[in-house]
Amino acid sequence: MSSHPNPPRRRWMAVLARASADEIAGRLDAIPTPPPHVRLRGPETGLVMVRGRAGGDGAPFNLGEMTVTRCSVRLPDGRVGHAYVAGRDGRQAELAALVDALLLDDATRDALQAAVIAPLAEAQAARCEAIARKAAATRVNFFTMQQMR
Repeated sequence: MSSHPNPPRRRWMAVLARASADEIAGRLDAIPTPPPHVRLRGPETGLVMVRGRAGGDGAPFNLGEMTVTRCSVRLPDGRVGHAYVAGRDGRQAELAALVDALLLDDATRDALQAAVIAPLAEAQAARCEAIARKAAATRVNFFTMQQMR
């Protein structure tokens, strides 16, 4: 994996890409009214080719196509935010791009991280943990079953 030129942005964009439009909008309600924005591109929906690797590091192969929606917005001060999200939700893409643009301001980044990104990341982690617990409850230990015979 190549190193990203802006790791914090990569982290917040990953959280925004996994959050629903309603979740992002709900978190934006917790902050002062964001400035108006202008759509530069989109929301536009299209397809991207998803590539995989055999064994994680083997030869690459085309796995299939995936629907994504992208959007770019500009704030009055010139900051530009971009977003790509899985699926066809244009509202999610636009809200994610808006939050991306807002997070580019060094003066308000920490407050936005605490009010928007951190709660979304915690909710996503809780959902993953619940799924993992549910899957673990159905786990079968074949070694134990073999000794029971």
